[in-house]
Amino acid sequence: MSLTCRSVGGARRAPGPRGSVTVDVMRIHVVDHPLVAHKLTTLRDKRTDSPTFRRLADELVTLLAYEATRDVRTEQVDIETPVTATTGVRLSHPRPMVVPILRAGLGMLDGMVRLLPTAEVGFMGMVRNEETYEAHTYATRMPDDLSGRQVYVVDPMLATGGTLVAAIRELIKRGADDVTAICLLAAPEGVEVMERELAGTPVTVVTAAVDEHLNADRYIVPGLGDAGDRMYGTAG
Repeated sequence: MSLTCRSVGGARRAPGPRGSVTVDVMRIHVVDHPLVAHKLTTLRDKRTDSPTFRRLADELVTLLAYEATRDVRTEQVDIETPVTATTGVRLSHPRPMVVPILRAGLGMLDGMVRLLPTAEVGFMGMVRNEETYEAHTYATRMPDDLSGRQVYVVDPMLATGGTLVAAIRELIKRGADDVTAICLLAAPEGVEVMERELAGTPVTVVTAAVDEHLNADRYIVPGLGDAGDRMYGTAG
């Protein structure tokens, strides 16, 4: 499978000392593929019911994860095939970690671990103050020390950017040295906030589209509505 990935902002990674990564500008990757566009269109449609929305979100995440894991760290391993000895690769240690942001990020978890079945899974529960739009953490479940880890944080919407900035700062504080955020959609305002607030940190964003703008209620336009509600209903 081959996906075309369109970079926004021309960011580049440069290798530093072993185990380190330096970033001049945060990388924003928009995955350009007909299947991605097809599934995203159906997700946007307000007539799409919750079971279909969950299934398509899961499928779309797997496509995005294929691109997001392009730089996953590997190590060589010697094996025996039924014919001869050869050398291959396997995921290196420490194993990568997938961190969904609750609750909507849970709908993206299966799509990630399907592609990375040996990854460990952490959780971050975050809620946005609807008056200040600031994100607050109410629960975490992951190691205190993430040194040397590649972390894939999943959240459907990069809207204002506050939730992802707070989450990624927590991951970096715990020692993660390479963080990739996987989002179904992004808004230019959220991208700008992340570039400003996370300047110089090893962060990449992989998304299916960067939409037009945020409206007065901080929803992405044209967007797809509230991803959590559309996945799970409006139960409080």
